[in-house]
Amino acid sequence: MAVAESSPLTTHVMNTSDGVPGAKMALSLHRLDTRLMIWSMISVGTTNEDGYCPGLISREAFIPGMYKLRFETGSYWEGLGKTSFYPYVEIVFTIHYPAERFHLPLLMSSFSYSTCRGN
Repeated sequence: MAVAESSPLTTHVMNTSDGVPGAKMALSLHRLDTRLMIWSMISVGTTNEDGYCPGLISREAFIPGMYKLRFETGSYWEGLGKTSFYPYVEIVFTIHYPAERFHLPLLMSSFSYSTCRGN
């Protein structure tokens, strides 16, 4: 993973069923290659005990384009001894101004999820 202090993109996960951070969830960041129309993996990470995964990409690598964050929600819930309707969650978003900072939280239960753009 990139160094957290220089990352223009951060995320965190909240387990709203239990009212706790979504700790130890695997996730990955991808960018769409518009020429080939395929996703290229940029980095992988795991949320910390507070549900944050701050160092996903360096400022230099963060260029305009379409990105997705993939959260491995099924594995997370399985690790808690629960089932989940969603085996994974993908948040697809477009970056027009990479000089800005972006925060993409994921609020989830085993049967629902929501997100928004923060900064």
